[in-house]
Amino acid sequence: MTGIVAGRLRALGLELPPVPPPRGAFKPFSRMGHTLYLAGQICEWNGEVRFSGPVGLTHDLAAGQQAAQLCALNLLAALAQALEGDLDKVVACHRLGGFVYAMPGYPDVPKVINGASDLMFALFGEAGRHARTAVGVATLPAGASVEVDGIFEVE
Repeated sequence: MTGIVAGRLRALGLELPPVPPPRGAFKPFSRMGHTLYLAGQICEWNGEVRFSGPVGLTHDLAAGQQAAQLCALNLLAALAQALEGDLDKVVACHRLGGFVYAMPGYPDVPKVINGASDLMFALFGEAGRHARTAVGVATLPAGASVEVDGIFEVE
């Protein structure tokens, strides 16, 4: 992967994982014209869930943010696959949906999802700012602590 966004990713000391195989009957992305819908990605790396259990009990806020960033890296891997490796074709990140396996009443769900949002801004600048939902949930696939999905405009 080459280009401006790939360089920013490397400068942050990050790399994209292989696109995780879906854990259900769906595909990692769907394209309609210039819009790419990315399926939810959990905080896994090469099939291993790196953060499992509820944020606020098993993990603190900082670990939750790391989990959200890992979800974002998996999203970006699917996005790169859809764009034949060229993340410079991203026009804008329009929306992220964040789901946090959290203890009831956990107040920092939006701060957890900042781990994904901050990465989009770091990579795409103003084009990475997006609308967002951040929801606390009772469970996620494979016991993952965080899941994030997204909608991107592309060339």
